[in-house]
Amino acid sequence: MISIAYGYDRAPIPAIASAKPRLLLIDGRHVPSASGRTFKTLNPANEQVIATVAEGNAADVDRAVAAARRAFEGPWRTMRASERGQILLRLAELMKQHADEIAALESLDAGKPIAGVLRQDLPAAIDTLTYYAGWADKISGEVVSTREEALTYTMREPVGVVAAIVPWNFPLMIGMWKLAPALACGCTIVMKPAELTSLSALRIGDLALEAGLPPGVLNIVTGPGRVVGDALVNHPDVDKVTFTGSPGVGRGILRGAAGNFKRVSLELGGKSANVIFDDADIEAASKAAASGIFFNAGQVCSAGSRVLAHEKVYDEVVERLTQRARAIRIGDPADRATAMGPVISEKQMKSILDYVDIGRKEGARLTTGGERVGDRGYFISPAVFANVEHQMRISQEEIFGPVVSVIKFKDEAEALRIANGTAYSLAAGVWSRDIGRVQRFAKQAKAGTVWINTYGYTDVRLPWGGVRDSGFGREHGTAALENFTEPKAVWMNLNV
Repeated sequence: MISIAYGYDRAPIPAIASAKPRLLLIDGRHVPSASGRTFKTLNPANEQVIATVAEGNAADVDRAVAAARRAFEGPWRTMRASERGQILLRLAELMKQHADEIAALESLDAGKPIAGVLRQDLPAAIDTLTYYAGWADKISGEVVSTREEALTYTMREPVGVVAAIVPWNFPLMIGMWKLAPALACGCTIVMKPAELTSLSALRIGDLALEAGLPPGVLNIVTGPGRVVGDALVNHPDVDKVTFTGSPGVGRGILRGAAGNFKRVSLELGGKSANVIFDDADIEAASKAAASGIFFNAGQVCSAGSRVLAHEKVYDEVVERLTQRARAIRIGDPADRATAMGPVISEKQMKSILDYVDIGRKEGARLTTGGERVGDRGYFISPAVFANVEHQMRISQEEIFGPVVSVIKFKDEAEALRIANGTAYSLAAGVWSRDIGRVQRFAKQAKAGTVWINTYGYTDVRLPWGGVRDSGFGREHGTAALENFTEPKAVWMNLNV
């Protein structure tokens, strides 16, 4: 069994312990919930209470949506687009100034290794903010030639009040994927962070006000999804819902959005295949495959949880993944040497361990890991399953933890059939020196993103999303601008 390593080279942890709860942010003010209720947020590394947070309900959602509507009809919509961009740039600068504090909050609240937050999550969030700040005054329509006696053109207008429902696996980064383009487009927002990870969002809300965001433009209502999320989805004055999470919740959002035909974009997870052919660089492919599933303790929508290896290199790939899994340093997220922290909660830990048992019962061979580590915190040793059959549950269902299924294939056709053989279509990877082969795979793979001889990279300048049980709509790039704007056609008669 792997033991937990608690180190001493720690990032600065903000002083957040307080008898006072973290309050909601509504109309530019910090306010308690209408019910006065609070909930506790735990550190998943030691199961200790970090802070208490206001528990919002439908009445709080009503207040927040009303504030967002007033701001949308008032100062935010009429503000010059360039000024909106400048506010977003000031927020990005404030995030840089408070980088250590924000990173420590994210690490503490989500159990994410501090080194990874500082290296990836926080820089990606700031990059997203600055990218869309630059777009704020460049969102335009076009003149379309129709008839000689008419001037016809299009313009893009903000969609209105946006409900942004953010997951717990990347609260800071994915939260900014939703917040930045919506604000750049001139929308106003009611954000619901995941109940398990609310702290970084509330801090960003503070900094947004400091940057000059008018009251009501960004509202944050914390609390359970079944209460706050449902109230937002069903609210008649919300114009758009953007959600990242599970397919089951996504289906519920679609039903709720039908009330006033809200626009919806959904990113719902995946069961991504990472395909390794026998002519690939096996060392590079195995290293990337291990990172692709064990990064963030496997709690990644695009995690390469199915590694497909050609029969000629299958045993070697299994052995290399096994050795890499055993070498991962599990420990305190505040220790900069830690590579893998805990999973987010006891419930998630039990679900992952149940899947390990399912894999064993289905006949797969566990080569390493799949056990709880220690008796404090929600740590799980990274697990590698060999002899996995395509139809097994561990090959078909999203585990959302550090568990990889290694599946054997004999030729290109079988690899493609297995890769496309789940309900998900978010991402895929392929490793081969054959240029024709990887191009064929990229074209035929049912995935919104395909990585060739690499795995896992994202960039805000490229569209991100999937189809089928991975959702619909795209975040990032210019595609996100379409999420938060509506095109309008204007027809002017010139013969007046």
